[in-house]
Amino acid sequence: MSNNPTKHTKVLIIGSGPAGYTAAVYAARAMLNPILVYGSEPGGQLTTTTDVENYPGFADAIQGPWLMDQMKEQARAVGTEMIEDHISSVNLKNSPFEAIGDTGQKYTADSIIISTGAQARWLNLKSEQEFRGFGVSACATCDGFFFKDKEVAVVGGGNAAVEEAMFLTKFASKVKLIHRRDSLRAEKMLQKKLMANKKIEIIWDTVVEDILGAQDPKNVKGIKLKNVKTNNIEEIKLDGVFIAIGHDPATQLFKDQLKMDKEGYLITKPDSTETNIPGVYAAGDVKDKTFRQAVTAAGMGCMAALEAEKFLSH
Repeated sequence: MSNNPTKHTKVLIIGSGPAGYTAAVYAARAMLNPILVYGSEPGGQLTTTTDVENYPGFADAIQGPWLMDQMKEQARAVGTEMIEDHISSVNLKNSPFEAIGDTGQKYTADSIIISTGAQARWLNLKSEQEFRGFGVSACATCDGFFFKDKEVAVVGGGNAAVEEAMFLTKFASKVKLIHRRDSLRAEKMLQKKLMANKKIEIIWDTVVEDILGAQDPKNVKGIKLKNVKTNNIEEIKLDGVFIAIGHDPATQLFKDQLKMDKEGYLITKPDSTETNIPGVYAAGDVKDKTFRQAVTAAGMGCMAALEAEKFLSH
């Protein structure tokens, strides 16, 4: 346990992607002297993307990690105190709110902005991690454009997988949807559209055993598939693999204190980032499973800071 005295702040920001950094920029400029606590992976999901072409303000492609570094430095430059620590427990029952870090450091705050984000679920193959950003992606809206006239696979069977497969047909010449069962979980309307799409082929009862690729230049060349009923193994050639088996929001910390939906996403009021506890706000992928873009997360970070400022001035 650390013997550091309790750190008090008007605004405690937990998490450090586009939402957290933007909230910090706005809160710092409002003279609220925010503290931002970031964990072992500062910058969140964007740090695993290479080319970012859809963040407004940059005519040329930029790198995800670079964008996050810039946001971090901007937040620091306007007066955010940055602390590397992992918040292990919070108490939102009383005011000021309390948070305790793994270091033993105790934080108290008049308001809290939660921007802990979400993580894509992966297949947990060594090759999948190796080719992440080089043909393996968990976001079709981010990376689909790079697969113009190429063949890709989508792994999954829920709404997200079906939507990603259909989105990818705008660019790819062929999309194979690989599902481990013999029927999809996606809603019926979506399934109908999917079946009607000539560019999509569904491969049932199948799991991905391995992702095959080349090293120089680093890119995906194909996948190795296994039929779960026959155990038959086959390799197919393709250029990209999109993993769409869901996301997990980082909300364990707030269980039984904040309202969340059945998947664990924090619930906020309409047109607001306020949770069910006044003074506690949620921004970015921790509450948003619909858009999941850097720009929408940044927008919510701005909203959260402005709402916190208003809350504190009353």
